Amino acid sequence: MSLRQALGRIGNSADARARGNGDGAVFEGRQAPPDGGQLIVLTAPLTETIDHAGYFIQMGMASLPIWMEPVLNNKYPNWRNVERHPDGSARFMPAGARLVEASLLREFRAQDIVACYPDDLDRFIGPNTRVVAVTTHNPLGVTFAAGVYTSIFGSSKQPINSHYARLMFEKIKSSPYRKNFKVIVGGSGGWQITQTNSWEDLSVDCVVEGRAESADSMALFHRAIRGEELPREVTAVHPTRREELLVPDRRTTFGVVEMTTGCGRRCHFCVPDLNPQIDMPKEKILSGVRANAREGNKLISLATEDMFIWGQVRKSTPFFFPNREALLDLYSEVVNTPGIEHHMLSHSTIAPFVVDPTLIKKLSEVLLPKSPIHLPRLSTHPQKKAIVPLIGLETGSVRMAKKIMPSKAVPFSIEDWPSVVLEGLRIANENNWFPMMTLMVGNPGETDEDVMATLDLIYEMERRNLFAFLIPSIFTPLHDTRMEREQGVTQTRNLSRLQWQLMMKCWKMNLRPGNYSWWGPLAWRVGAIVMWLYKLRKLNGPNFTWPIFMFASAVPERWMERLGKAYIGKPLKTKTRRQLIASVKPTYWKYFRADNGDLPDGYTPPPRPQLQDADDLRVTA
Repeated sequence: MSLRQALGRIGNSADARARGNGDGAVFEGRQAPPDGGQLIVLTAPLTETIDHAGYFIQMGMASLPIWMEPVLNNKYPNWRNVERHPDGSARFMPAGARLVEASLLREFRAQDIVACYPDDLDRFIGPNTRVVAVTTHNPLGVTFAAGVYTSIFGSSKQPINSHYARLMFEKIKSSPYRKNFKVIVGGSGGWQITQTNSWEDLSVDCVVEGRAESADSMALFHRAIRGEELPREVTAVHPTRREELLVPDRRTTFGVVEMTTGCGRRCHFCVPDLNPQIDMPKEKILSGVRANAREGNKLISLATEDMFIWGQVRKSTPFFFPNREALLDLYSEVVNTPGIEHHMLSHSTIAPFVVDPTLIKKLSEVLLPKSPIHLPRLSTHPQKKAIVPLIGLETGSVRMAKKIMPSKAVPFSIEDWPSVVLEGLRIANENNWFPMMTLMVGNPGETDEDVMATLDLIYEMERRNLFAFLIPSIFTPLHDTRMEREQGVTQTRNLSRLQWQLMMKCWKMNLRPGNYSWWGPLAWRVGAIVMWLYKLRKLNGPNFTWPIFMFASAVPERWMERLGKAYIGKPLKTKTRRQLIASVKPTYWKYFRADNGDLPDGYTPPPRPQLQDADDLRVTA
């Protein structure tokens, strides 16, 4: 007797409650799977699964309240039209779900596992099902950006993707076979369930923090299949060796293929940086790229907390000096893989732009032709293409930076953080990199002086005609980080006028590249004032009034400054690249590349690195 047949017998009690018998049994109007359902069903919220409607739609769904969904429906009318394999399984799934699938296939038969969209759960959950595993990054809408923007724009704080996550959980909860299977939740949003005690509400048995490849994770599936009770929380041990990490050989949403884990800069608010620094072998990465291309994906994005550490992990050269040859070799092979038409960068840090400007220039030559992003008002590329990595700015206050991210600027001193940001952004913009930079507002212990220091930096960007998409959000204490027990501003209504000004100034600057017509700025002004009159003045409190006027350009900023209603940042005196390098510990000078120039007196160039084995892509210091 097969495992599926044995489990079918165990599930007969559920079948007995169904109206009808045999194949095609019906339970309360639902058609039971004729084969008894899959042993293990993997799924994820629809809004976290799609990739055919464009890269930025998921960001909108994570930030906009559910009542604004018609805006996205109008812009992307076909976003719900997903693709399926002939057996009804999902053609694309988030990389996290695919990683769980790949891990399970080491211990279970392929015919016992399915990855499907939430709308198809009834097709695969049956009396034989013992596990429904969910991957989600924002089930309750309390990530860094989601809470603040849904609060700003609407009385409902539930973002669109949280709404769809709840629909998925409700479908799982209402399954007629719910007593037969366990619900295991993983992904970066699991902490939201544990911190809000939402197990019963969402009908979740266990939340896993950690990697799917871990023996701890696999043990949970075996326990669930045996019908044992599961602990509510499990921390799966993170692999410490690159050989232990898996790369799925199936198509992933946005063609995500993991590149590195960890970061090494040890920011106190960051969860991923708690993971060990590991870089994937080149051949593993390329196998994931080829798998996506084979299944029709034309877009690839290498997932990382900092792309610049790849090829330099656990080497004699410090990780914060990028391995130029290795990175150029890797990205060249990725973007030139047959079938790949587009490539999107993931996360990076700003200091490497200052460390190796030539690397940025050469990467631009490789990556710009495959970028799907066009910024006509900013880019000097013949086709106006641009590269938009995600970079953490977080604060312009040196005092705050020293408190929450003291190693963010290495090899440079955190005392020079504003100089590192401005110099790095200058180099980025010169090469058509226009990063999306996050800021945290309302940090624990943040003072008006800290906010003013950040405004100084933002206004200095404007004065120097530098550009980045600035994404401010309210501080959110994340589980297991060094700041998990600290509390800053918790409600938008509690933001000070300076904090509101910082947020509105960022978004006012963000809109500049999109204002192609004479009526665009006017529409934003009128719309902002109408929304303020209609809802936002009551929702966000009196401190919001003058900043929204500034955002809408209803009152010139200089006038607001004279009235004492705004702070216009003071000019910053910052260090040049040469001065920054001269301020670095002399023991680090040997790691700076001579072809970038700006080297201090007494510099001795290191031996030229040589590319080694293609399977390992390790480069000598």
